[in-house]
Amino acid sequence: MLAPLAGYTDLPFRSVVKKFGVDITVSEMISSHALVYANKKTLKMLEKSPIESPYAVQIAGSKPEVVRSAVEILNAQEGIDIVDLNCGCPAPKVANHGNGSGLLKDLSLLIKIANLIKQTSTKSYVSLKLRLGFDKKIPLEIAAAINESNVDYVVIHGRTRCDGYKKDKIDYDSIAAIKQRINIPLIANGEIASAADARMVLDRTGANGVMIGRAAIKAPWIFWQIRHNTNEIPPIVRKDLILEHFDKMVEFYGPRGVVMFRKNLHAYSKNYPGASEFRNIVNAMSDPNEARVCIEEFFGQEYIAEELPQLVHLNKRTS
Repeated sequence: MLAPLAGYTDLPFRSVVKKFGVDITVSEMISSHALVYANKKTLKMLEKSPIESPYAVQIAGSKPEVVRSAVEILNAQEGIDIVDLNCGCPAPKVANHGNGSGLLKDLSLLIKIANLIKQTSTKSYVSLKLRLGFDKKIPLEIAAAINESNVDYVVIHGRTRCDGYKKDKIDYDSIAAIKQRINIPLIANGEIASAADARMVLDRTGANGVMIGRAAIKAPWIFWQIRHNTNEIPPIVRKDLILEHFDKMVEFYGPRGVVMFRKNLHAYSKNYPGASEFRNIVNAMSDPNEARVCIEEFFGQEYIAEELPQLVHLNKRTS
């Protein structure tokens, strides 16, 4: 799975990653309040590429009636297979209002909202994405809460909210403890940056799959590498991949997509000769045509391109 990352995992990026064999893509986290109040930008975030299937929409919220209304809006949207509740976002502006990882401080409310989504949603699946706790690890309590919910699968990030993204805080053994105590599929998330990492995490946790976030930003082909159990980069022309991503950004966002794409170019150019100078040029880019020429000139020629099969197909439920 591709993890939802605010500001990164939009439709253009998900379209690129899907071609490298990721099985399930997830929207950026969407505020249930913003969805209910018909924020134009928020509604655009629901759009998906025709090649995205299965497709999950992740929402955040802690007010049951608002969440219910948000799910009813999602019910009217075609092409959504999964509704995911965010119970892990550590950002203060989210968690401090009781949303995201803030729900980990009130597991009874978390269960209530999860079951409300399941009851209200007409989509095939409902899932949760959680951390190991808010300010301390509570894997056994989290496992019990999962068992009280009616969701179809869970994603567990192996840190608490207070751990942030500190590498030394990752705890796969706590993910394994949760996996042993629940009876639904579990996807492991956190510090998975290679095919070897994915194998290690699957073996150590007993998880049914892995979710990749930050590593995919600079190397969207990581899903191909995991699928083929290799560290080799797949047969692609890196320049063509980046140009395709750039073109999709401009198509989806208009000229504003050039500015939004700067952060992606920072990631793509990492470890390239002259990357620092290139980033300085990137930070001043705003014209689509000039930006495209700049990208073509910077990234070298390599070769590859092939269609990649999808491994996971979700079975539609029958009533």
